[in-house]
Amino acid sequence: MCLAVPGRIVEVFADHGLRMARVDFGGTVKKACLEHVPEAGVGDYVLVHVGFALARVDAEEAARTY
Repeated sequence: MCLAVPGRIVEVFADHGLRMARVDFGGTVKKACLEHVPEAGVGDYVLVHVGFALARVDAEEAARTY
């Protein structure tokens, strides 16, 4: 079983040619790869699994998951 956790993107940057982000998970900020969701930007919510953002979600969906 896999677990993806929603978080809000607070910063987007490049790291060794990869599109990366700092993602806030309710006060804990972690780094995540954005290569699978190129349309995601600062302020968007994404589902993150083992350091990879897999999909964008709206704020309501993120809140419901918390």
